[in-house]
Amino acid sequence: MAALWRKCHSSGPPVAHTFRTRYADRWVRFHSLPDSKRYPESEEEYAIVLARYNTILDELFARRDVFVVTMDWSNTPTGPEGYPTPRQTLHPEGIRWWTESEQDDPDPQFHTHTRLYADRRRWNSGCLDGLLRAVADEALVEVFVADTELRRIHHPYDGGADVILATPGERDSLRDQHQEWLSRHPAGL
Repeated sequence: MAALWRKCHSSGPPVAHTFRTRYADRWVRFHSLPDSKRYPESEEEYAIVLARYNTILDELFARRDVFVVTMDWSNTPTGPEGYPTPRQTLHPEGIRWWTESEQDDPDPQFHTHTRLYADRRRWNSGCLDGLLRAVADEALVEVFVADTELRRIHHPYDGGADVILATPGERDSLRDQHQEWLSRHPAGL
C-alpha cells in the first residue's frame, strides 16, 4: 500500500488534513449536520451524521473493496501511543503501513511520529459506524477511506468530510447531488 500511495500521490504523505490543499481541484467538503453545526448533541443528530457519512461513502464505494485508514502518534517511532484514542478498539484489523515523522525541532522530546494503520475490506453501509461516531466526537482524527486504487478518498472529521474525487468533473457531480450539505462559505469550508 505504501508503494501504491507513493506512485499515485507523489505530492506528499497520506496525512488526511493535507488532502484539501494538495488536491484542491478535486476536493469538496460536506458538512455532517445542518447549519454547519460541528458536534452532535443527541441520538437524532448522530443519526444525521452517520446517514450523511454513509450516503457519500455508499456513492463512492458501493460493492467495492476499500482501504480503511486510522492513525495514532507518539514521540518515538515505535513506542506506545502518545495520545490515547479508541483506535485499537475500533480498528483492530489495522496493520501499520506508514510512519510519518516530524523532527524539525532540535529537541527530541518534541518530535512526533504519526503512524497510519490500514485494512482492506468490502464496503457495506454502516460497517464503520462506530469508528465514524468516534470521528464525529473528535475521539479519532486523520481517518480516511479510499478505493483500492487510491483515486477516491473520504476523510471524515468532526463537523463533516473532505472528499477527493478522481476528476474535477466527478467532484462537481457529487457536489451538485448534495448541495444542501455544502458550506455557505465562499471557499467551501
